Amino acid sequence: MIPKLNEVQGSTKICECSKKSHPGRNRHQGGRENIPYAVQFASGASKSFGDGDPEFLIRVADQDEWERLLHEDLYSAALAFIKGKVTITGDVVAAVRFYASHSHPSFQHRLTTAVAQYASGRLETWLQTKRKAAQNIHFHYDRSNDFYRQFLDSRMVYSCAYFEDEAFSIEEAQLAKLEYICRKLCLEDGDTFLDIGSGWGALVIHAAGTRGAWATGCTLSSQQLRFAEGRAIQNGLADRVSFFERDYRNMKGFFHKIASVGMFEHVGKRRLPEYFDKLYDLLDDDGLVLNHGITRPEPVRDGPETLFIRRRVFPGGELPNLSEVIHAAEDAGFEVLDVENLRRHYARTCRVWVERLQASEFRCLEHVDPETFRTWLLFLAASAVKFEDGLLGLHQVLLSKRGRRREHPMTRDYMYTSPVAQNLKPDSTSAQRD
Repeated sequence: MIPKLNEVQGSTKICECSKKSHPGRNRHQGGRENIPYAVQFASGASKSFGDGDPEFLIRVADQDEWERLLHEDLYSAALAFIKGKVTITGDVVAAVRFYASHSHPSFQHRLTTAVAQYASGRLETWLQTKRKAAQNIHFHYDRSNDFYRQFLDSRMVYSCAYFEDEAFSIEEAQLAKLEYICRKLCLEDGDTFLDIGSGWGALVIHAAGTRGAWATGCTLSSQQLRFAEGRAIQNGLADRVSFFERDYRNMKGFFHKIASVGMFEHVGKRRLPEYFDKLYDLLDDDGLVLNHGITRPEPVRDGPETLFIRRRVFPGGELPNLSEVIHAAEDAGFEVLDVENLRRHYARTCRVWVERLQASEFRCLEHVDPETFRTWLLFLAASAVKFEDGLLGLHQVLLSKRGRRREHPMTRDYMYTSPVAQNLKPDSTSAQRD
């Protein structure tokens, strides 16, 4: 909770409507003007801005440090936060929105933007060895299962939830997402199913448990693999599911249905043709593929925040435009059957994860160091802002081989109605987070 700052000794109240030059006046895309906030210094003195109770409190050493922070580029400001030089109490998403809404005309901002666009990580857009891909995945996912358990749902689903009902909890929304994917794929009893980048195994287990599919998952994370195998045994599905610690490029066989959920962001734009060619080779001639991943609108370019994510969160990651995804898929021989943007669902998912991270800070710090905790908190808060403002999209693209003989439903009704969905409950073996 943020204290009532006008009761703090030495606090002063500044209304932004009378401070036209203050950076908080700037309008940000998709957001609000004059977000009320407060700044507190090491001396205990505070200043509050805007009308109403502060939504967040920023703590810095002194007024000079605050002035420097306001003129920092996004990359440098992010580093100051994760290293503990700046702390935020309250709504971290609102704080990120406030800072990102400022104009940053400094030379350092232009430099980090240039590095993001033309230097850092660009080699991987052309060439990524399988060993390097594995290293990138280990960097992000092999932190600690217990850390991720603090803010994910009980199934450990680390991708956009589906808030079919706005009252859904994260547990219900992630279950709805798993079911939604199975419906879109028309997954049936006896189908062979592959989940590329299967994470902690939730979709594979759901497909086998509710649809009777022979389900396979592949991941590059050893910790995810062990967790998924244990969860399959726990659910009595070890005979119907298989998990492999394997690069998708090394997968073999033919599958009736394939899902790739939150994985192709690691592929890179210039490797999309290779990616879709591999999916095409793995798919049965009458099969279906659902590609679920983050996209970037055409006008949006890399900036300092991209540099931060590549260096601190997702090394090797790169976000394509939707048009690049469609182009690569069609070049590989696919027909696009359906495209849906779940941007608003991911914005809400990220907000929920931020709230759960903040609520579980002390438990998180039992499993990761403070810098890792603050990195994930900032990354997810910034992601929420980007999704809310339409600077990121989350597209599900349903594909089949061109000329597929098996007729696809003429309408989208089948995606929203399923007798299985009516009876879904959180599985009894998945304990809720404390």
